[in-house]
Amino acid sequence: MNEQESTGPIAPRFFIVDRSGECFADDILIPFAVEELWCREVETPLVHIWRHRQAFVLGLRDRRLPNAEDSIRRLREEGYSAAVRHSGGAAVPLDPGIVNLSLIAPKAIGDMQFKPYFEWMSRLIRSAAEDLGLSASQGEVAGSYCPGEYDISVCGRKFCGIAQRRQVNGVIVQAFVVVEGSGVSRAEQVQRFYEESRGSGLDAATGYPNVIPSVMTSLQEAVGGGFTVSDFVDVLLRQLERTGGERTEWESVKPQEEQIRRTAKELARAYGTVGK
Repeated sequence: MNEQESTGPIAPRFFIVDRSGECFADDILIPFAVEELWCREVETPLVHIWRHRQAFVLGLRDRRLPNAEDSIRRLREEGYSAAVRHSGGAAVPLDPGIVNLSLIAPKAIGDMQFKPYFEWMSRLIRSAAEDLGLSASQGEVAGSYCPGEYDISVCGRKFCGIAQRRQVNGVIVQAFVVVEGSGVSRAEQVQRFYEESRGSGLDAATGYPNVIPSVMTSLQEAVGGGFTVSDFVDVLLRQLERTGGERTEWESVKPQEEQIRRTAKELARAYGTVGK
């Protein structure tokens, strides 16, 4: 990704907050609340890199499935933090082998364009894959979980999905990147969720993803050897820094703890709690 391509809809200068060295371990809505707060006041674009220990995140439509409450209750009993996210897309599992990457950028009031932000994120991920010797493609991968136009794949198997959230003054574009471990095993988790949640009331032809585990992969599987999250983040940081990114410490931009907790509760109320 060269400098001209990378700037796209964001300013030539932006901040990088890399929290990938540790994992969020509590409510999965906490990192989403942090980004929500940043987006409300964003002036200089910011890229947030983070992971979660064990979570299952639903799309807005997923919680309407007949047996979703029972499925989420089962996941929570197994130790997952589960919630409905405020961005688009469908269900995704999160764990330490998955890197979450968010772009928080200002936008003009009334600007409804979203593709430039998606394109920026897509170019970043594809360029990182190229640095690893992989040829990555963009386009919906049928049978993947959380499918969409901006799926990113290698050899036809998806390893990354992208979703977005718009506010009045800003936009958040969120990507999950399956780095370590098995892409198939995560897809089997999501497949089980939909099978359980549909119950006997819905078939697979309802607009919900019909997950085929074999179409998912991880970068570790694609690259081979002992490729790790740390290796991937190093590649990402090099990409970001050579196109205007400046690292900043988490403590210098972290919202107040009370604000974060309050916003997480607001998101839960606004988008629906599940499995309680």
